[in-house]
This record gives sequence, C-alpha cells and structure tokens, in this order.
Amino acid sequence: MKDFDTAALDCLAALADAQGFERAAQRLAITQSAVSQRLRTLEAQVGQPLVVRSRPLRLTEAGKVLLRFARQMQALRVDVARELGGRVSPQSRLAIAVNADSLATWVLPALDGWVQQGLREGYGLELVVDDQDFTHDSLRQGAVLGCVSTVSEALQGCRVEPLGVMRYVAVASPGFLATQLPDSLHAGNFADTPFLVFNRKDDNQSQWVAQAFGVRAPRLRERFVPSSEAYVTAAVRGWGVGVAPEIQVRPFIAAGTLVPIRPDVSVDVTLYWHQWQLQGGSALLDRIGQSLARGARLALGQ
Repeated sequence: MKDFDTAALDCLAALADAQGFERAAQRLAITQSAVSQRLRTLEAQVGQPLVVRSRPLRLTEAGKVLLRFARQMQALRVDVARELGGRVSPQSRLAIAVNADSLATWVLPALDGWVQQGLREGYGLELVVDDQDFTHDSLRQGAVLGCVSTVSEALQGCRVEPLGVMRYVAVASPGFLATQLPDSLHAGNFADTPFLVFNRKDDNQSQWVAQAFGVRAPRLRERFVPSSEAYVTAAVRGWGVGVAPEIQVRPFIAAGTLVPIRPDVSVDVTLYWHQWQLQGGSALLDRIGQSLARGARLALGQ
C-alpha cells in the first residue's frame, strides 16, 4: 500500500472532530470542495468508504483505522517540530479520554504542568469525557491517543499502566436523612429512596446497594445529574442519595454538609492508563502518561 498523504489524513481527522464538511473546512482553512477532494483521494487509495455522509457524519470501520493512524502521525509531527525548534501548528493537540469523576478530582492538577508548558510551546490538549467503562472505546476507534479506563487489558499496539483505585461512598445531606430516611437506609426502603445517577451508563449506585443489602440487580428510583460537580451539589441540596468519589466528598463530610451512609461499604474502581505505542515513541504522550500516573498516586493514595 502506498504512503498516505498527510494532508488527506489531517482532513479525515478534521472530519471526525467537526462531524461535518463545512466545519472541517473551517478548521483546516480550506474550501469544502478541497475537503471532499482529499477525502475522495484517500478513499480511492484505500478502496473503500471512510465516512458515512450522515448528520452528524460518522466514520466507517476503515475510517476509524485510518483515524487512529492520523492521530498518531499528528502526535509524532508535534514531537519532531518541538525537537527541531520549529513552529507547532495551531491545530496540533493530543486527545485523551478521561472519566468525568477523575476530571473533577485529580486529572487537572496532574496535567497542569504539562498544559502550562504546552501554552508556552504552542501545542494543545483535548480531553474527551466519557464513563470510565467506555473511554477505552474512544481509544480503540482512534478518536484519542490515550485514555483513563477501568479496562485492564491492553489493545494490540498499546501499553497499559495501573493508576490506582478510586473509592466511591454513599452520602446524603443531613436534611434529606432527617426527612426521608429517619430510620436510616436499609433493605426495606432503598427501592423507594431517590438515588442520584450520573447517566445511564453509571451503575455505581446499583453496585453499592447490591453490596450493602445483598440484593442482585436492584431497581432504584433514579435522578440523573450528568455532571460530577453538579452531582455532589445535588446531594448537598438533598436531592437524593449519592454514590460519589470519596476524595470528592471528603471536604463536604468534614464540613457536615454531607453524611456518609454505611461507611463500611464502598465501590472500588481500579483505573488504568492506556496509550498507543507510536513508532519511535512520543515524548509528549509519554509525559502525559507519567503526569497522570504521578497525579493519581498522590490523589488516590497509592
């Protein structure tokens, strides 16, 4: 197979990011017809479609394979430009996927030094947020170069490193406990008690109830709050019982605005860092992984 044109690969990456031809053209500062031409050239070279022209635009399986390659090439070009002291493209950024709870607690402090250097040198970072059980899909599909995930097994061509365990505990506000659970939360009333849930992928609450009361596949009254910070705020306001990261609710428990429920029960989620092993290596991607590992050890106490 012939070498792929880097401009065409950048075009495919822009289409994946923008999910449309018009916005991809704006991102690349070229015309829509030029985007279409580059894509057609790449599809002719591969011999199969790379995108599904829908709204929003979607990549085919072949497109995802080439997207992964395009991301890796972009990362290597940034590394080379830095080493040669050249100008880094304003579009250059490394994309990684993280779960919302890690982002709300330890990820930003862990990456702060890396990002500050990036501001000085011209390269950027994109954080893609998803549930920790699903960030691995973004890595497999080529959307990101690394991810924080609960998956322990590395994809072919990737390496994996354990980060530590994020412990989830059940909490509620003193007012909620006084009015809704005067006799405490127990096996006889959990089904009628509102539980805060991040989104439909989130099953920490069910896992906690299953452990606490020995119930298989419990059905809960769910109140969805799809933001880590807002989730804790909702618990403080008395919207329901929350199952949240212990490191996130620790100051609220100390202040008395949240009360732990069954402190002997927790949901322990082991997190791992995955990254593609690029040909020749990527100093920037390696530094991201090292920063996350160091930050996780400090925050999670492991």
